Amino acid sequence: MGQGEPVLAVSGLSYNYPDKPHVLQDVSLKVWAGERVGIIGPNGAGKTTLFLLICGVLKPVAGEIRLFGKPVLPGAFIPEVGMVFQNPDDQLFCPSVKEDVAFGPRNLGLPREEVEARVAEAFAVTGTSDLADRAPHHLSGGEKRLVAIAGVLAMRPRLVIYDEPTSNLDIRYRRRLINFLLAAQETMLIASHDLEFILEVCNRVVLLDGGRIIANGNPRGVMGDVALMEAHGLERPHSLVPHAEPHHRGVG
Repeated sequence: MGQGEPVLAVSGLSYNYPDKPHVLQDVSLKVWAGERVGIIGPNGAGKTTLFLLICGVLKPVAGEIRLFGKPVLPGAFIPEVGMVFQNPDDQLFCPSVKEDVAFGPRNLGLPREEVEARVAEAFAVTGTSDLADRAPHHLSGGEKRLVAIAGVLAMRPRLVIYDEPTSNLDIRYRRRLINFLLAAQETMLIASHDLEFILEVCNRVVLLDGGRIIANGNPRGVMGDVALMEAHGLERPHSLVPHAEPHHRGVG
């Protein structure tokens, strides 16, 4: 990794909301092809704002974002990037699941055969083919999440951004999502408070707090640093806590 041009290059990025200065302050970050980068930090750290800036939804106050070597222009459609929102209901609005997954490719103006091929492919990789004719509002939370992901993947993005992908997922769907992400080929940015999930899926982690990057490195190294994590309102994942006593010791 780290060869050639980065997929994403953020340099000197700053952003303010009218009532909230310093949402992001001088953030610089590079992401390389095939990386799965976890973004962690307390509530209000700026994670979702960073994602909306990368997607061109918001306009930076300062700094530059480049995707695949080209500058991101606010408001311009970027088909190479797909974002899976925290709440799948924000993404599912068609009468049937199949129409929802076809919505993006149709909007790209692709021929009908290509749209159908992409929908079939997205269903296959997410394991959601059996939901095609269902109404999205009748799905479970886990089913909605996978269908929202299918809708993004049907666009064939090269960078996929996941905002809190495990929120409200039961254990079974959380495991399905982990297995899916580990097998996926796209470059990923994943924000989550589920730090065990980040530890299992991501090969790099970025700790964001107060709009600044505090740490950027190996997930076990960053999240295993108790003092660092506590200073930023986070607990290290339980699986990184050393076990002082052997398991299953007899009592007395």
